[in-house]
Amino acid sequence: MSTPFDPAAVMAAFIDAVAPYDRQPEADPVAMVGVRTALGEAVFPVSDHVIRAMCKALAAYRDPEDRGTCVECGGRHLDENLHCQECGRLHGILGQVIAQHARRVAAEEAP
Repeated sequence: MSTPFDPAAVMAAFIDAVAPYDRQPEADPVAMVGVRTALGEAVFPVSDHVIRAMCKALAAYRDPEDRGTCVECGGRHLDENLHCQECGRLHGILGQVIAQHARRVAAEEAP
């Protein structure tokens, strides 16, 4: 179970981490970002610098659950063993070894 967090506090922490590097801190905000949750709501005026930093952070983000796409069904739910949760195909070296073995067994059993 993960620890709950306050999205508004996360946004404030991100802005605080990025703002010191803004070369034009006196510039007017280019956007207002609102966060409304069960914990409350907050509105943050953000600069162009903060928006650009947010875009870069989002572009660089890779979900730890992202293990690629299934070559069989195109699904995006591969488990830690690269087993597709949607169609059952195994990927990676283990999947390749199992698939090769299955083909050999099928060929040996063919009349």
